[in-house]
Amino acid sequence: MRFLLYAIFLVCFISCKPSYKNFVANYAFTSNNQLPNYSNLDYWAAHPNKKDPSDSIPYDLKTENIFDTTVDVFFLHPTTYTDQNKLMGWNALIDNAEVNAKTDYSSILYQASVFNKAARVFAPRYRQANLYAYMPTTKQDTLHALAAFDTAYTDIKMAFQYFLTHFNQGKPIIIAAHSQGTTHAKRLLKEFFDGKPLQSKLVVAYLVGMPVEPNFFTNLTYCSSPSQTNCFCSWRTFKEGFKSTFAQQEQFVAVVTNPLTWDSSKPTTNRKDNKGSVLKNFNKVVPNVTNATIADGVLWAKHPRFFGSFLLKTKNYHIADYNFYYLSIRKNAVDRINSFWKK
Repeated sequence: MRFLLYAIFLVCFISCKPSYKNFVANYAFTSNNQLPNYSNLDYWAAHPNKKDPSDSIPYDLKTENIFDTTVDVFFLHPTTYTDQNKLMGWNALIDNAEVNAKTDYSSILYQASVFNKAARVFAPRYRQANLYAYMPTTKQDTLHALAAFDTAYTDIKMAFQYFLTHFNQGKPIIIAAHSQGTTHAKRLLKEFFDGKPLQSKLVVAYLVGMPVEPNFFTNLTYCSSPSQTNCFCSWRTFKEGFKSTFAQQEQFVAVVTNPLTWDSSKPTTNRKDNKGSVLKNFNKVVPNVTNATIADGVLWAKHPRFFGSFLLKTKNYHIADYNFYYLSIRKNAVDRINSFWKK
């Protein structure tokens, strides 16, 4: 429990600048029946038809003034409903101002913005499951947790169908997600893409922060080269030499992509290969923060180097899965889109 609380604190320490609490008053919409209405932009954390944190560009990258609007990213954010007491129940309320502000000024700003050069970014709000749904302690809790994940996925499926019908217009698609978002993205890919006609429109899927079993998909394969398309990438980052208890207990070796080489034949890198991370100071791109090495179902990274990094004691770098490799992911999305169009 102490580790979990520390991890939650670390999310805010590294990823929230300025504090999301400064923006809570801006989220005053109300859902009468607590169900999402995806025709209303309030129910999108990111959408090309409104200004939102996914539009942000680190100052160091301001010269990148050419942006691709011929491809869409459908981004699923991680858990931001972390209240241990579950005051809203097992699922967050869709119109909860604090949760929505926290989502937008953490995940949407620091993760979804990775893709704003490569494509139009769509990120639906959804009745996300509480963080503790991943840690049920009783049979009853397990049933509540499963129902909570089903509720969350119901919203995501509804949002994706609305996105396809009203916004996408047949454009190529990138699916990107982190943590709980990846839990749902796996299910979404299975239902809509894996062996289905829509798979031909899939540029790539970034399934980050959660394990992907090697045989989870029937037709969709993992990306083994930097320019491969119609495939998925996945990684979870830990300090070199460490694996979480959850990872140790897995009965499979999860698929892992190196987010610096993107090449299955090059599983190891030096931190000098990392051209840019984006950490607490969003406007600054920091080079050589850490490396990436594939190791038995996880990604290992050396202790990061940035101002104040001596304070970082955790060995689980989950919250930095995107932040550490920001520039590399940003470039890779563009590279795969270019490859897609050449095909």
